[in-house]
Amino acid sequence: MSATLINPNYWFVILKQSAPLGIAVLAQSLVMRVRSIDLSVSGIFAFAIYLASSGQLNNYPPLMTVLMPVVIGLAVGGVNGILVAYVRASAVISTLSVSAILIGIVQYMSAGRAPGSTPSWLRILTSGNIHGLSYSVVLWIVIAALISIAFRFLIVGRYFRAVGDNPRAAETTGIPLARTIFVSHTLAGALTGIAALVQVSALAVGTIKPGFDTFMNALAATILGGVTFGVDRGGVAGPFVAVVAFSFLFAMLTVFGIQEPGKLIVQGVIIAFAAIIYGARAGRV
Repeated sequence: MSATLINPNYWFVILKQSAPLGIAVLAQSLVMRVRSIDLSVSGIFAFAIYLASSGQLNNYPPLMTVLMPVVIGLAVGGVNGILVAYVRASAVISTLSVSAILIGIVQYMSAGRAPGSTPSWLRILTSGNIHGLSYSVVLWIVIAALISIAFRFLIVGRYFRAVGDNPRAAETTGIPLARTIFVSHTLAGALTGIAALVQVSALAVGTIKPGFDTFMNALAATILGGVTFGVDRGGVAGPFVAVVAFSFLFAMLTVFGIQEPGKLIVQGVIIAFAAIIYGARAGRV
């Protein structure tokens, strides 16, 4: 076991397995920074994975298969943003309802049957590598770096921080509150679409099961990484470490022969722990 843990290839595999969740966590952190939440992750994952593996895009150029999950995520994020920012609907209820609609559409289109296999060329995103580091991990790192730079140096980062600190005060100072929340949800949707693309590239066979685990783990990893509603102590590095820790933990559970029921129990305990941490942080803010 100790020899395995110091083997770089082992950690490259852990990082590759972490990439879809890692990008989904970056998406969740965007909306949580402005005191919102996105529960449409499962719906976006289900819809994007179905389209990419059902063969419905086979007559189109490969670029269409690559762009479709991102476009779907962007559109869903825009709808979420309109509902939350302009209609002022509850973020929890509105994004959850959008997810339910998407999952229902997938169930209808598939007639309850699992789609076919994912295109072999699409798997290169996960199987291809640069010096052992999967392309999907490189994509994850690049996105994380861009978000970090944007929050540190661009005006959008100042807007997000101001809205997260005090939405009403930010609006009073002239910051476009509704537009900032809308942008956060739209960008989060696009990133979730990218995460779904990475996920489908790792699958040999498509599925109609929604990415419920990804949604729950993304929420927990975001909180454990230091990002809660309006509070960003973890930056980009905190959620990154939390995601890798998640993947390592579940890999260890597999090594020790823990079956799916046991993993679900551990997952529930971690999420409950994340909720306790959130409550403690909220009490100090």
